[in-house]
Amino acid sequence: MGRYDGIEELEPGLDGAGLRIGIVVGRFNADIGDGLLSSCTAALIKHGVAKSDMLIATVPGALEIPLALKTMAQSGRFDALVALGAVIRGETYHFEVVSNESARGIGEVQLATGVPVANGILTTEDDDQAEVRMAQKGLDCALAAIEMARLLPRLGR
Repeated sequence: MGRYDGIEELEPGLDGAGLRIGIVVGRFNADIGDGLLSSCTAALIKHGVAKSDMLIATVPGALEIPLALKTMAQSGRFDALVALGAVIRGETYHFEVVSNESARGIGEVQLATGVPVANGILTTEDDDQAEVRMAQKGLDCALAAIEMARLLPRLGR
């Protein structure tokens, strides 16, 4: 029974056993991407996702991530997807364009396909902020992917 007497509450499921997870990583700001990927895959494995049930695809940068995610989602091969990368502010408006468009694209992929996508694209002012956040964000995305992959089938009963 949940916190609300008489109301069914679906508790988060964090057992990744048997789940197929696709990960797309932007190569721009590669050191940050590698840190995100390392913590994400470690968390997936810790929660039972087999290495053989993961696929990692790399793309040039954050703007290319949504198209790779959409292709993976449409394949029917994955229970959940993870987007990883870093957009670090520069001296031009390009930061806003890349940040906004990559986030919009990721949201559109999951709504259009029904495959959950954990958004782990960091948007920071500088490299130091990204380095501080990368390990936790990779972990958070792994858990979000597992939780959403377990939740959605239960909602559609």
